[in-house]
Amino acid sequence: MPTGAMERKERGLETTTAVRASLQDSTLKKIHMFCQREQVMGYTLIGPAFILLGVLVAWPFMMALYFSVTDSWVGQPGTFIGLRNYWNLLHDGIFIQTLQNSFVFTFSAVFFKAILGITLALLLHRMLRFKKWVRGAVLLPWVIPTALSTLGWWWMFDSLYSVINWTLIHLGIIQVGPNWLGTPYLAKAAVITVNIWRGLPFFAITILAGLVSIPQELYEAAKTDGAGSIARFWYITLPMLKPVLAIVILFSTIFTFSDFNIVYVLTRGGPINSTHLFATLANQVGLQSGKIGEGAAVSLFMFPILMTVVYFQLRFIRKE
Repeated sequence: MPTGAMERKERGLETTTAVRASLQDSTLKKIHMFCQREQVMGYTLIGPAFILLGVLVAWPFMMALYFSVTDSWVGQPGTFIGLRNYWNLLHDGIFIQTLQNSFVFTFSAVFFKAILGITLALLLHRMLRFKKWVRGAVLLPWVIPTALSTLGWWWMFDSLYSVINWTLIHLGIIQVGPNWLGTPYLAKAAVITVNIWRGLPFFAITILAGLVSIPQELYEAAKTDGAGSIARFWYITLPMLKPVLAIVILFSTIFTFSDFNIVYVLTRGGPINSTHLFATLANQVGLQSGKIGEGAAVSLFMFPILMTVVYFQLRFIRKE
């Protein structure tokens, strides 16, 4: 091949390579500019979270809605029956008792957690020595797995080996130890106590964070004006903590209303269904008895109740 032809061929190859490289560079630049857009970057970052919520929350919720309007059993497809499962629940004595138990359990536990949480947060805020160690120790009930810690409480409430009964008897307070988990009103008190113990660190640490953010100049000005400790708490601390308290009470209400582990480990909903909550009753009806349709209806019955509570609490937060 002549030298001129070879040179023209090489120049042609170089030109083709340069054109391809420029096209690739321009394509990469377009892709880079497209990905740098705020909307694209935002959807890209929240995409995995949406997928996770869809798989773990939305899909099970839709399946529960479907099962709740059918007469499905575990392992057997059901037929559409409309709202019959919900209507039957309203005429079921065990469900009505569970509804009452849920409200008593939730409001009692949240009330005492709020009062004790504010008290504990104030103590932790004032404490100077070993502050970090004490704050870490306070978090232990919240960090330990619920089932594991509840087993410890189950041993303490046991009718034969109760350390609480042993202590009360040796102190001369009682002669015979009560059956904590075998008596309806004592069993209710026991599960509420364990829930308060479990959720108290969440209240205390969150409220403590709110206390730290309150400007000290407000307290100094109030003290200069002659305000006492009670007046400073009532007119400065409590109003400044209202948004924090609203948020923590909102989350605690949701967690407490849908609690399962504590009641299931301690009482299984007994004695005589006196400690059943929505979650434990749904487990008993839907999984243990196999009536998956009725169980789904039980679990979804608390959804509009929680939505109402969330609506009013969020409305209060917006006002604040």
